[in-house]
Amino acid sequence: RMRLMYACSGNTIPAGIRGVSFYLSFYAAGKRRKNMAFVIELLLIGVGLSMDAFAVAVCKGLAMRKVNKKQAVVIGLFFGGFQALMPFIGWALGTQFESYITSIDHWIAFILLAFIGGKMVVEGYRLEEDETVKELDPPLDMKEMFLLAIATSIDALAVGITFAFLNYPIVECITIIGLTTFVLSIAGVVVGNMFGSRYQKKAEIAGGIILILIGLKILLEHLGILVL
Repeated sequence: RMRLMYACSGNTIPAGIRGVSFYLSFYAAGKRRKNMAFVIELLLIGVGLSMDAFAVAVCKGLAMRKVNKKQAVVIGLFFGGFQALMPFIGWALGTQFESYITSIDHWIAFILLAFIGGKMVVEGYRLEEDETVKELDPPLDMKEMFLLAIATSIDALAVGITFAFLNYPIVECITIIGLTTFVLSIAGVVVGNMFGSRYQKKAEIAGGIILILIGLKILLEHLGILVL
């Protein structure tokens, strides 16, 4: 007892206690490194998943004569929200429906993007023929935004299934992915507006063509024809 009191109060620490202390500090440092690596991994996944949403947001920015902050935030919320929702749905479904989801998701994305892109191209040509001045910042078409959000995030269903299989913490996963997409979508609107303000007449046509190409890329990648 005397030795224990001396050790705890005084100048020396027993080797056993030093060993435990070293192990705990090493374990804590290793856990922090693992957590940081996990966050970086999720950020990279979020950036990868949000690239299609970023490109579509660029298209939306092309059609604006000046950046409408409210519309930019709404676009970010649509894309970020659905990019978080889809992995959650995939995680909830688990591997039970994996084969059904992965067999049709690329076709759904292609059809939606091709339809909306084609509509934008047609409207762009009509604008060239019509010399009347358009409203500066027309309101967003919420139905169109809903379809675009689904089309650009449907791939994330399969990612959610992977999260379930790997037993990843779903709340942290969808939070990081959703926030990443939200920020990049707003950035896409700003980038698109920088070019769209210079090329007003061609902006909507270019945006429509980009949407069609994004849909085609998704389809060809899932069919194994295009490998990136």
